Amino acid sequence: MTVETGEQGETGWEVDPDDEWGVAVIATVGRQLKLRREAVGMRAADFGEAVGYGEDLVYKVEGGKRIPRQEYLDRADAVLDAGGLIAAAWEDVKRVRYPKKVRELGKLEANAVEIGVYECNIIAGLLQTPEHARVLIEAAQPPYSPDDVDRMVAARLARQSVYERDPAPSLHFVLEEAPLRRQVGGTMVWRRQLERLLEVGRLANVTLQVMPTNVDAHPGLDGRIELLKFMDGTAVGRADGLFNGRPVSEPRQLRILELQYGTIRAQALPSRESLAFIEQLLGET
Repeated sequence: MTVETGEQGETGWEVDPDDEWGVAVIATVGRQLKLRREAVGMRAADFGEAVGYGEDLVYKVEGGKRIPRQEYLDRADAVLDAGGLIAAAWEDVKRVRYPKKVRELGKLEANAVEIGVYECNIIAGLLQTPEHARVLIEAAQPPYSPDDVDRMVAARLARQSVYERDPAPSLHFVLEEAPLRRQVGGTMVWRRQLERLLEVGRLANVTLQVMPTNVDAHPGLDGRIELLKFMDGTAVGRADGLFNGRPVSEPRQLRILELQYGTIRAQALPSRESLAFIEQLLGET
């Protein structure tokens, strides 16, 4: 991501005041930056000019009000001749740079050995291209600030590191036909999204299914369903239409979710037919 300078393009994200751990980490890093800058006798304005950012941003980062990006810490390390100590703070910062809820979801997905997702209105986040994700997030009302959009897109894409795990988890997705036909972001963005679905759907550890619109009613009409299973035999799941949308882990509740998800998979097109369907959509453009 390109580093921007000045008041109109501040780097980093605002700190979520409800994220106690995140607030503590960013406050500590900011305090260390300020102490190091003052130790070398450099004013905030001069430091900002040296690293290529505005003075106001320097004060926000040092005051623990702004989450710095890696480029900021790398530049600060070089300017302050910190010998890698400031740059190393990125290891702590990167763990809290995304919203708390997204971090918790990402942590669960990163540890799951099996992930099952049914998505009814959009293409699942684990399958979205950066361009597609940005268009969806920017469509929210009331709109998010550009800064928040950047943060949310980055957080969504960070979850896709699940594909890089070794050993790879088992992933299965069921997507409705209607969102696949919606040309979100225009023809080129839409085509790239369909191509991405084909790329992921052909991975050995991934099963991708399409639910045609001309099928009978099924249990997913109430909304999204996600099931995650772990190495120790435990599991967690969530469904928009069950248990007030709360995550559940009790065996009885999980059985209900598994029954619904299994029924949805049985009604959807098989994997091979689903990929052929997506290829057909691509050919129609």
